[in-house]
Amino acid sequence: MAGELLITGSAGRIGRLLRPRLAAPGRTLRLLDLADQEPPARGEAARLIRADLADPESLTAACAGVDAIVHLAAIAGEESWEKLLRTNVDGTRTLLEAARVAGVPRVVLASSVHAAGFYRQAGSSPDPPGVPAPTGPDGVPAAAFPRPDTYYGWSKAAVESLGSLYADRFGMTVFALRLGACFPEPPGLRGLDMWISPDDCARLVTACLKTDTTGFQVLWGISRNSRRWWSLAEGRRIGYDPRDDAERYADTVRERAGERETAGLLGAEFCAYPLGVLPDYDG
Repeated sequence: MAGELLITGSAGRIGRLLRPRLAAPGRTLRLLDLADQEPPARGEAARLIRADLADPESLTAACAGVDAIVHLAAIAGEESWEKLLRTNVDGTRTLLEAARVAGVPRVVLASSVHAAGFYRQAGSSPDPPGVPAPTGPDGVPAAAFPRPDTYYGWSKAAVESLGSLYADRFGMTVFALRLGACFPEPPGLRGLDMWISPDDCARLVTACLKTDTTGFQVLWGISRNSRRWWSLAEGRRIGYDPRDDAERYADTVRERAGERETAGLLGAEFCAYPLGVLPDYDG
Protein backbone atom coordinates (compact mmCIF):
# COMPACT_ATOMS: atom_id res chain seq x y z
CA MET A 1 0.00 0.00 0.00
CA ALA A 2 1.34 3.41 -0.99
CA GLY A 3 2.56 5.51 1.93
CA GLU A 4 3.24 8.54 -0.29
CA LEU A 5 0.58 8.80 -2.99
CA LEU A 6 0.66 11.51 -5.67
CA ILE A 7 -2.71 12.38 -7.23
CA THR A 8 -2.57 14.62 -10.28
CA GLY A 9 -5.66 16.56 -11.24
CA SER A 10 -6.78 16.48 -7.63
CA ALA A 11 -8.85 19.66 -8.03
CA GLY A 12 -10.94 18.09 -10.80
CA ARG A 13 -14.29 16.37 -10.44
CA ILE A 14 -12.96 12.84 -9.94
CA GLY A 15 -9.99 14.10 -7.95
CA ARG A 16 -12.27 15.81 -5.46
CA LEU A 17 -14.37 12.66 -5.16
CA LEU A 18 -11.34 10.43 -4.57
CA ARG A 19 -9.39 12.70 -2.23
CA PRO A 20 -11.23 11.68 0.98
CA ARG A 21 -11.76 8.12 -0.23
CA LEU A 22 -8.06 7.45 -0.83
CA ALA A 23 -6.99 8.75 2.56
CA ALA A 24 -5.66 5.92 4.72
CA PRO A 25 -3.75 5.51 7.99
CA GLY A 26 -0.05 5.97 7.39
CA ARG A 27 -0.59 7.53 3.95
CA THR A 28 0.23 11.06 2.83
CA LEU A 29 -1.52 12.44 -0.24
CA ARG A 30 0.37 14.76 -2.54
CA LEU A 31 -2.35 16.68 -4.36
CA LEU A 32 -1.14 18.23 -7.60
CA ASP A 33 -3.10 20.63 -9.75
CA LEU A 34 -2.82 24.05 -11.37
CA ALA A 35 -6.19 25.08 -9.93
CA ASP A 36 -6.86 26.17 -6.38
CA GLN A 37 -7.59 23.39 -3.89
CA GLU A 38 -9.20 23.14 -0.50
CA PRO A 39 -6.48 23.30 2.17
CA PRO A 40 -5.94 20.15 4.22
CA ALA A 41 -8.53 19.66 6.92
CA ARG A 42 -7.50 19.12 10.50
CA GLY A 43 -5.91 15.71 10.71
CA GLU A 44 -5.76 15.24 6.93
CA ALA A 45 -2.32 14.05 5.83
CA ALA A 46 -2.14 15.98 2.58
CA ARG A 47 0.27 18.31 0.81
CA LEU A 48 -0.91 20.66 -1.93
CA ILE A 49 1.31 21.07 -5.00
CA ARG A 50 0.70 23.62 -7.73
CA ALA A 51 2.36 22.43 -10.92
CA ASP A 52 1.82 22.23 -14.66
CA LEU A 53 1.98 18.96 -16.62
CA ALA A 54 4.18 20.81 -19.10
CA ASP A 55 6.86 21.43 -16.43
CA PRO A 56 9.07 18.32 -16.18
CA GLU A 57 11.23 19.70 -13.35
CA SER A 58 8.22 20.42 -11.14
CA LEU A 59 6.72 17.01 -11.90
CA THR A 60 9.99 15.22 -11.12
CA ALA A 61 10.21 17.07 -7.81
CA ALA A 62 6.59 16.16 -7.03
CA CYS A 63 7.34 12.48 -7.78
CA ALA A 64 10.42 12.28 -5.57
CA GLY A 65 9.93 9.70 -2.80
CA VAL A 66 6.46 8.74 -4.02
CA ASP A 67 5.31 5.11 -3.80
CA ALA A 68 2.61 5.38 -6.47
CA ILE A 69 0.82 7.89 -8.68
CA VAL A 70 -2.84 8.23 -9.61
CA HIS A 71 -2.85 10.33 -12.79
CA LEU A 72 -6.20 12.06 -13.25
CA ALA A 73 -5.07 15.38 -14.71
CA ALA A 74 -6.59 15.79 -18.18
CA ILE A 75 -9.10 17.56 -20.33
CA ALA A 76 -12.11 15.38 -19.50
CA GLY A 77 -14.19 15.66 -22.66
CA GLU A 78 -14.06 16.55 -26.35
CA GLU A 79 -11.88 19.52 -27.24
CA SER A 80 -9.65 20.67 -30.05
CA TRP A 81 -6.94 18.31 -31.27
CA GLU A 82 -4.22 20.75 -30.22
CA LYS A 83 -5.46 21.12 -26.63
CA LEU A 84 -6.00 17.39 -26.15
CA LEU A 85 -2.58 16.58 -27.58
CA ARG A 86 -0.87 19.13 -25.34
CA THR A 87 -2.64 18.24 -22.07
CA ASN A 88 -3.73 14.61 -22.27
CA VAL A 89 -0.95 13.10 -24.40
CA ASP A 90 2.12 15.29 -23.92
CA GLY A 91 1.17 15.86 -20.27
CA THR A 92 0.92 12.13 -19.60
CA ARG A 93 4.25 11.47 -21.31
CA THR A 94 5.88 14.16 -19.18
CA LEU A 95 4.32 12.69 -16.03
CA LEU A 96 5.45 9.14 -16.87
CA GLU A 97 8.96 10.34 -17.63
CA ALA A 98 9.06 12.21 -14.32
CA ALA A 99 7.89 9.06 -12.57
CA ARG A 100 10.62 7.04 -14.29
CA VAL A 101 13.32 9.52 -13.35
CA ALA A 102 12.08 9.59 -9.74
CA GLY A 103 11.93 5.80 -9.58
CA VAL A 104 8.18 5.57 -8.93
CA PRO A 105 7.28 1.89 -9.40
CA ARG A 106 3.50 2.09 -9.91
CA VAL A 107 1.19 4.40 -11.84
CA VAL A 108 -2.59 4.30 -12.23
CA LEU A 109 -3.71 6.15 -15.37
CA ALA A 110 -7.23 7.45 -15.86
CA SER A 111 -8.31 6.31 -19.30
CA SER A 112 -11.93 6.29 -20.40
CA VAL A 113 -14.60 4.09 -21.94
CA HIS A 114 -14.36 6.54 -24.84
CA ALA A 115 -11.00 5.04 -25.77
CA ALA A 116 -13.14 2.11 -26.96
CA GLY A 117 -16.40 3.89 -27.74
CA PHE A 118 -16.99 2.29 -31.13
CA TYR A 119 -17.94 -1.13 -29.88
CA ARG A 120 -21.57 -2.10 -29.79
CA GLN A 121 -23.63 -4.16 -27.40
CA ALA A 122 -24.20 -7.73 -28.53
CA GLY A 123 -27.62 -8.03 -30.16
CA SER A 124 -27.84 -4.36 -31.12
CA SER A 125 -27.32 -2.98 -34.60
CA PRO A 126 -26.66 0.74 -34.38
CA ASP A 127 -25.16 2.84 -37.12
CA PRO A 128 -22.54 2.93 -38.46
CA PRO A 129 -22.50 -0.61 -39.86
CA GLY A 130 -19.42 -2.70 -39.21
CA VAL A 131 -18.95 -1.68 -35.57
CA PRO A 132 -17.99 -4.92 -33.78
CA ALA A 133 -19.70 -6.43 -30.76
CA PRO A 134 -16.98 -8.36 -28.90
CA THR A 135 -18.05 -10.32 -25.88
CA GLY A 136 -16.61 -12.79 -23.43
CA PRO A 137 -17.90 -14.79 -20.48
CA ASP A 138 -18.43 -11.58 -18.48
CA GLY A 139 -18.99 -9.04 -21.25
CA VAL A 140 -16.66 -6.97 -23.43
CA PRO A 141 -13.12 -7.93 -22.36
CA ALA A 142 -11.06 -5.23 -20.69
CA ALA A 143 -8.27 -5.75 -23.22
CA ALA A 144 -10.54 -4.95 -26.19
CA PHE A 145 -8.50 -3.07 -28.79
CA PRO A 146 -8.99 0.71 -28.68
CA ARG A 147 -11.68 2.08 -30.99
CA PRO A 148 -12.00 5.73 -29.88
CA ASP A 149 -15.18 7.68 -30.48
CA THR A 150 -13.78 11.24 -30.40
CA TYR A 151 -10.48 13.11 -30.35
CA TYR A 152 -10.85 12.87 -26.56
CA GLY A 153 -11.23 9.09 -26.80
CA TRP A 154 -8.18 8.93 -29.07
CA SER A 155 -6.15 10.91 -26.51
CA LYS A 156 -7.07 8.34 -23.86
CA ALA A 157 -6.11 5.48 -26.18
CA ALA A 158 -2.76 7.25 -26.60
CA VAL A 159 -2.46 7.47 -22.82
CA GLU A 160 -2.97 3.71 -22.61
CA SER A 161 -0.23 3.07 -25.17
CA LEU A 162 2.16 5.34 -23.30
CA GLY A 163 1.47 3.35 -20.15
CA SER A 164 2.23 0.14 -22.00
CA LEU A 165 5.48 1.60 -23.33
CA TYR A 166 6.74 2.68 -19.90
CA ALA A 167 5.71 -0.59 -18.27
CA ASP A 168 7.44 -2.75 -20.88
CA ARG A 169 10.52 -0.62 -21.40
CA PHE A 170 11.26 0.40 -17.83
CA GLY A 171 9.68 -2.33 -15.70
CA MET A 172 7.04 -0.05 -14.17
CA THR A 173 3.62 -1.33 -13.15
CA VAL A 174 0.94 0.65 -14.96
CA PHE A 175 -2.84 0.23 -14.84
CA ALA A 176 -5.02 2.06 -17.36
CA LEU A 177 -8.57 2.40 -16.09
CA ARG A 178 -11.24 2.82 -18.75
CA LEU A 179 -13.52 4.76 -16.46
CA GLY A 180 -17.23 5.00 -17.04
CA ALA A 181 -19.39 7.86 -15.78
CA CYS A 182 -17.99 8.65 -12.33
CA PHE A 183 -20.60 10.78 -10.58
CA PRO A 184 -22.43 10.52 -7.26
CA GLU A 185 -25.47 9.38 -9.32
CA PRO A 186 -25.72 8.03 -12.88
CA PRO A 187 -25.96 10.82 -15.49
CA GLY A 188 -28.72 9.89 -17.88
CA LEU A 189 -29.82 6.51 -19.19
CA ARG A 190 -26.31 5.59 -20.33
CA GLY A 191 -25.23 5.72 -16.72
CA LEU A 192 -27.39 2.72 -15.91
CA ASP A 193 -24.84 0.51 -17.64
CA MET A 194 -21.56 2.46 -17.50
CA TRP A 195 -21.77 4.26 -14.13
CA ILE A 196 -18.99 3.87 -11.60
CA SER A 197 -19.80 5.20 -8.16
CA PRO A 198 -17.17 7.30 -6.37
CA ASP A 199 -16.86 4.56 -3.73
CA ASP A 200 -16.30 1.88 -6.36
CA CYS A 201 -13.84 4.12 -8.19
CA ALA A 202 -11.82 4.35 -4.97
CA ARG A 203 -12.09 0.57 -4.54
CA LEU A 204 -10.71 0.05 -8.05
CA VAL A 205 -7.79 2.43 -7.52
CA THR A 206 -7.05 0.84 -4.14
CA ALA A 207 -7.01 -2.61 -5.74
CA CYS A 208 -4.46 -1.35 -8.29
CA LEU A 209 -2.29 0.00 -5.47
CA LYS A 210 -2.43 -3.19 -3.40
CA THR A 211 -2.25 -6.00 -5.94
CA ASP A 212 0.89 -8.04 -6.57
CA THR A 213 0.13 -7.94 -10.31
CA THR A 214 2.88 -6.22 -12.26
CA GLY A 215 3.38 -4.95 -15.80
CA PHE A 216 0.72 -3.22 -17.86
CA GLN A 217 -3.01 -3.90 -17.72
CA VAL A 218 -6.21 -2.25 -18.93
CA LEU A 219 -9.29 -2.49 -16.71
CA TRP A 220 -12.88 -1.31 -17.08
CA GLY A 221 -13.89 1.21 -14.43
CA ILE A 222 -17.54 0.20 -14.01
CA SER A 223 -19.69 -0.48 -10.98
CA ARG A 224 -21.61 -3.71 -10.41
CA ASN A 225 -24.46 -2.50 -12.59
CA SER A 226 -27.27 -4.87 -13.50
CA ARG A 227 -27.23 -3.49 -17.06
CA ARG A 228 -23.45 -3.45 -17.59
CA TRP A 229 -22.03 -5.20 -20.64
CA TRP A 230 -18.34 -4.78 -19.82
CA SER A 231 -16.26 -7.43 -18.11
CA LEU A 232 -15.38 -7.03 -14.44
CA ALA A 233 -13.52 -10.35 -14.35
CA GLU A 234 -10.13 -8.73 -14.94
CA GLY A 235 -10.69 -6.24 -12.14
CA ARG A 236 -11.84 -8.95 -9.77
CA ARG A 237 -8.60 -10.84 -10.41
CA ILE A 238 -6.63 -7.97 -8.88
CA GLY A 239 -9.03 -7.58 -5.94
CA TYR A 240 -11.59 -5.08 -7.25
CA ASP A 241 -14.90 -5.81 -5.53
CA PRO A 242 -17.52 -3.33 -6.79
CA ARG A 243 -20.57 -3.02 -4.57
CA ASP A 244 -22.82 -0.39 -6.13
CA ASP A 245 -25.48 -0.81 -8.81
CA ALA A 246 -26.91 2.02 -10.90
CA GLU A 247 -30.23 0.18 -11.07
CA ARG A 248 -31.39 1.80 -7.85
CA TYR A 249 -31.51 5.10 -9.78
CA ALA A 250 -33.43 3.66 -12.74
CA ASP A 251 -36.67 5.42 -11.82
CA THR A 252 -35.08 8.84 -11.44
CA VAL A 253 -32.53 9.27 -14.26
CA ARG A 254 -33.49 11.34 -17.28
CA GLU A 255 -32.64 10.70 -20.91
CA ARG A 256 -29.90 12.95 -22.25
CA ALA A 257 -29.72 14.46 -25.72
CA GLY A 258 -28.46 11.96 -28.25
CA GLU A 259 -28.75 8.90 -26.02
CA ARG A 260 -31.61 7.25 -27.87
CA GLU A 261 -29.96 7.68 -31.28
CA THR A 262 -26.70 6.08 -30.08
CA ALA A 263 -28.16 3.38 -27.83
CA GLY A 264 -26.12 0.20 -28.04
CA LEU A 265 -22.82 1.95 -28.73
CA LEU A 266 -20.29 1.83 -25.91
CA GLY A 267 -19.43 5.51 -26.32
CA ALA A 268 -23.14 6.47 -26.42
CA GLU A 269 -23.73 10.05 -27.54
CA PHE A 270 -19.97 10.71 -27.79
CA CYS A 271 -20.11 8.63 -31.00
CA ALA A 272 -22.19 11.39 -32.61
CA TYR A 273 -20.35 14.48 -31.35
CA PRO A 274 -18.61 16.64 -33.97
CA LEU A 275 -14.88 16.05 -33.68
CA GLY A 276 -13.02 18.76 -31.84
CA VAL A 277 -16.14 20.51 -30.52
CA LEU A 278 -16.62 20.81 -26.76
CA PRO A 279 -19.98 19.25 -25.77
CA ASP A 280 -22.04 20.19 -22.73
CA TYR A 281 -21.13 16.96 -20.91
CA ASP A 282 -17.79 15.67 -19.70
CA GLY A 283 -17.10 12.07 -18.72
